[in-house]
Amino acid sequence: MEKHFELSDFEFEKQFIDCKLSPSNFSHEAHLRLAWININKYGIAKAEKNIQNQLQKYVESVGAKDKYNTTLTLAAIKAVYHFMLKSNSNNFKDFMNEFPQLKNNFKRLMDCHYGFDIYNSDKAKTEFLEPDLLPFD
Repeated sequence: MEKHFELSDFEFEKQFIDCKLSPSNFSHEAHLRLAWININKYGIAKAEKNIQNQLQKYVESVGAKDKYNTTLTLAAIKAVYHFMLKSNSNNFKDFMNEFPQLKNNFKRLMDCHYGFDIYNSDKAKTEFLEPDLLPFD
């Protein structure tokens, strides 16, 4: 089990917002959890705004500003939301068990939407690039 699960949803979100979450606890799965928490609490539109702002602040606080990617951030939130609409889970652990591809095959999921490299694109890092293959709707 990943370290972020030692925190309740409330504690996890608070530590992240306050930039007190250890970077070693902020794995890919923890990114997904942040999206799941935000979408549940605030809805998709507010979650997208919250996470972009909070993630930019967080990566700057830990000296990893160059790792922030707008396209990847929003695409991940949209992917989590897509699966939440199909989910029967009422907690993040069950959600991840229900849709393990979000954790285990995330790059392949993104490859269904993007025919170009969103991970290393300078443009993708600074602005949201719409998918060129399959829309998120």
